[in-house]
Amino acid sequence: MPTLEAYREIVGDEFITSLYRKARRLYGKHIIHINSTSQGGGVAEMLSSLVPLMNDIGIATGWRILHGTPDFFDITKKFHNALQGSKVNLTKMKKELYRQVNRNFSIYTHIDHDCVIIHDPQPLPLIECYPKRQPWVWRAHIDLSDPNEKLWEFLKGFIFRYDMILSSNERYISQYLPVERRVIYPAIDPVSVKNKELSEKDITKYLGKFGIPTDKPLVTQISRFDVWKDPDGVIRVFNLVRKKVDARLVLCGSMSVDDPEGWEIYEKVTSKAKGLLESGDVILITSENNILVNVLQRSSAVIVQKSLREGFGLTVTEALWKETPVVASNIGGIPLQIRDGENGFLVDPLDTDGFADRIITLLKDPSLAKEMGRKGKKIVEKHFLITRLLADYLAILDSLIT
Repeated sequence: MPTLEAYREIVGDEFITSLYRKARRLYGKHIIHINSTSQGGGVAEMLSSLVPLMNDIGIATGWRILHGTPDFFDITKKFHNALQGSKVNLTKMKKELYRQVNRNFSIYTHIDHDCVIIHDPQPLPLIECYPKRQPWVWRAHIDLSDPNEKLWEFLKGFIFRYDMILSSNERYISQYLPVERRVIYPAIDPVSVKNKELSEKDITKYLGKFGIPTDKPLVTQISRFDVWKDPDGVIRVFNLVRKKVDARLVLCGSMSVDDPEGWEIYEKVTSKAKGLLESGDVILITSENNILVNVLQRSSAVIVQKSLREGFGLTVTEALWKETPVVASNIGGIPLQIRDGENGFLVDPLDTDGFADRIITLLKDPSLAKEMGRKGKKIVEKHFLITRLLADYLAILDSLIT
C-alpha cells in the first residue's frame, strides 16, 4: 500500500511536511468515499491510491462500492451519456430503479462518518437515504457543461442536498446551482505499477506477451471502448497516417462493470477494422493490466486521445508523465494539461485530417517528439500528481469539518 514516504524523492521533503501540517486539524475524523466500481477507469484508480494515503497521514478513511444491478448500470450509463449531451428517455420506471438501488445499498451501508464524498452520478441519490448529520460532497468527474435538461432537473433534486460540488474544470456545472463549488484536478500516482519506471527487460516481456511487434512505430489510444472515446474516429485517422508512415495502431481498453456498452462498442470496432486486424496493422486489447498500459505508454511513438467528451483525461496525464508526445482533442480537461504545440498537440475532435497531420509530424520528427515529451512531464510534476490531489482534499475537508 502506498505511503507518503514513497513520494519524497518525487515531490520533495518540504511538500511532504506541508501535507502532515494540513492533516493535523483532521486527526480523529472519519471520511468515506463511495463510487460504483473498484476497477476500470480513473475514479477507481485515484481512490486506490488516495484512500491509503489519507489513512497513512492520520485520517481514518474508508471506500465503499455501490452494489448495482445490470439494469441499474444500463440506466446510469444512459444518464452518463445524457449528462454529456445525449438524449435520454427519462421514464418514471428508470428514475424509480435509480433511487431503489441506492435505497437498497443504504440498508447495509452504515454511515456515521464526519464527511461523505460521493463520486459521479451512480450513488448520487444516497444522500436522501440517511438522516443528514455531516457534510456531503459530490465529486463530479465528467463534463457537465451541456447536460440533458430533463435529466439535469431530476438530478438537481439530489444535488441541492449536498454541501459542496467538486469538478475538474471551471466550465463544468456552469448552470446556476446554489451549492458551493470548487475545482480540483484529478491526478496520477507516480509510484503505481501503471506509472513507475520499467526496465527494458520488462517492457520487452510484456510486448511479447500481448503479441505487440515493435518493427513499426506504435500509435496508441488507451481508453474504454466507449462512444465518447471515438475509437471509430481513431481508425479513420490511422488510415490517413499509414498512407504517409508505416505504423501500427493499438487500441487498448478495459471493460468496467458499470459500463455495459463496452462490448457492443468493441464489436463494432472489430467489424470496422477487420482488414487491418487481419494484417496486424491494428491491435485491439481488452485486458485490465496496468503494467501493459505502462509499457504501451512508454513504447509508443505517439499517444492519441480522440475523445468527443472528456472530463479530464488521465490517460493523457499518464502519457505526459512518461514523456511520450500526445495528440488529443481540444475539449474538456485535456487543454488543462496540453499547451498546443509546446508539450503536445490539441485538435478539434472532429478534425480527422488534423489528427492525422499532427501524428505524422511527430512520427517524422523524433527530436520534436522528445522535446514535447520532456515538457509534458514538467506539467504533470507541477499539477497532476496524487500528492497534489491529497493536499486539495485536505484543504476541502478542513473547510467543512473543523
